[in-house]
Amino acid sequence: MALRQIRIMGDEKLEKACRPVEKMTPKLKQLVQDMLDTMYDAGGVGLAAPQVGILKRIVVIDVSEEGNEPLILVNPALLEQSGEQTGQEGCLSLPGQAGIVTRPNHVKIRAYDEDMKEFELEADELLARAICHELDHLEGIMYVRHVEGELFEVSEEEQQEETEEQQDRRKRKK
Repeated sequence: MALRQIRIMGDEKLEKACRPVEKMTPKLKQLVQDMLDTMYDAGGVGLAAPQVGILKRIVVIDVSEEGNEPLILVNPALLEQSGEQTGQEGCLSLPGQAGIVTRPNHVKIRAYDEDMKEFELEADELLARAICHELDHLEGIMYVRHVEGELFEVSEEEQQEETEEQQDRRKRKK
């Protein structure tokens, strides 16, 4: 397990658009695994490559209750979006803060998996929100641009409880 340092808002890497992945290399496959390890360790549901300082179009997401259904998106592209959902959103690159954000309730994307096999995916609700949030990172956009009203603090206790629940689910799957 290799953990990477998560960049915090204000880091210039988080403000840059990412380059497409032309070819999946062993180094990039290791990046994907490191991103999953980092996301799970931090208690997140998604992580984009620029959040660990790599300007490549790679995203990992896992919104499953058990924390055992990782979704790897390489060069993801949004094809369709519809509906609307408004809810609380946070980010591993802005710990302790959250805000209310409106996102599409349904999305359709095209991406490649870690073996560079193309696929399409339709997603609703939390997965749609996570996809939109992470795709924004690939364009150098932080969720705070979309926040309605003010950011608010999320207590360390709330964050810790959520992280412990996610870690417990992952342990049960092993």
